[in-house]
Amino acid sequence: MTDVVYNSFNGRYSDNPRALHEELLRRGGNWAHLWTASRPDAEAFPPGTSTIVPGTREHAEAVAGAKYIVANVEMREHLVKRPGMVFLQTWHGTALKRIGYDNRYVHANPAGFERDVEEYRRWDYLISPNAFTSGIFHSAFRGFDGEILETGYPRNDVLNSPERDAIRARVRSALGIEDGQTVVLYAPTWRDNLYHEQGPGSFELALDVEEVARRLGDDHVLLLRLHFLVAEAAARDHGDAVRDVSAYEDIRDLYLAADVLITDYSSAMFDFAITGRPLLFFTYDLQHYRDEMRGFYFDFEAEAPGPLCMDMDELLSALADIAGISRAYEARYAAFRERYCSLDDGRAAERVVDRVFTELG
Repeated sequence: MTDVVYNSFNGRYSDNPRALHEELLRRGGNWAHLWTASRPDAEAFPPGTSTIVPGTREHAEAVAGAKYIVANVEMREHLVKRPGMVFLQTWHGTALKRIGYDNRYVHANPAGFERDVEEYRRWDYLISPNAFTSGIFHSAFRGFDGEILETGYPRNDVLNSPERDAIRARVRSALGIEDGQTVVLYAPTWRDNLYHEQGPGSFELALDVEEVARRLGDDHVLLLRLHFLVAEAAARDHGDAVRDVSAYEDIRDLYLAADVLITDYSSAMFDFAITGRPLLFFTYDLQHYRDEMRGFYFDFEAEAPGPLCMDMDELLSALADIAGISRAYEARYAAFRERYCSLDDGRAAERVVDRVFTELG
């Protein structure tokens, strides 16, 4: 019998499940761990890690026999929950845009969201990164009656760990970044309407990343990180000046490597804010995204800890004056961190393991 089966984005070694796995390994014990992997030869998993491909009979049998399921995504097709099984749903971000059941009227098939309620009822624990998100979860995951663990996100422990500087140096070296180069990480969210109506291959970048990289010059490196739902289908060659790191297993390493983050409505903003480094927002479709596509849980324009840039020229101007931007947004950045990042003290994984994994030994 497998004690713990993990699923991070249906096949990656990343995110909250990875951090919990690492904490359990740190504590020792004769536990059997099995990871959902997108490929049987997945190289990103540590040596000796047992992996299995989702959708196979072996995966179904392993999941059915597990004591604990640790996942950051829904597992509608891959799990029949039996008595005695514990499902720890870690989720994967603080929400600016509406999620789960709260998003039901935006799409053409609201009845599908009623079926999702059955998924939420299977969860025994749900990790929350902050009090703000805990309040959202009650409506977004209608039917969930388990325990919300307001612990902070385990995946972000590394951003406050004593090893963060060493990890930063290692990742920058692995990516071929030279000393003194400024790393700009661009991580846009996905667009639901394109994905659901036209498929993942319909995703197109609104930002001319090649031109941004050219105008930044050789003293900058532009890293492109696409959302996992569209990364493979939307991947293409952006030239030598842009490094596509969408396939990089865990974005937390990229946060440490970066000096600046450009995003839009992604939950990456909340994680990156832990680093205290500058945040810029390329929000060319703000009104449409907010009012027609997803809807927001708070006044983003009032709270954003960095400038909202509506076109490439505004974005490049902000990048040219990062020191000034940091001064101008210092108070708002501090308030943002206090509201959304106060639990990210580097010990979230400890708190979750202490509460949930009481029967393993």
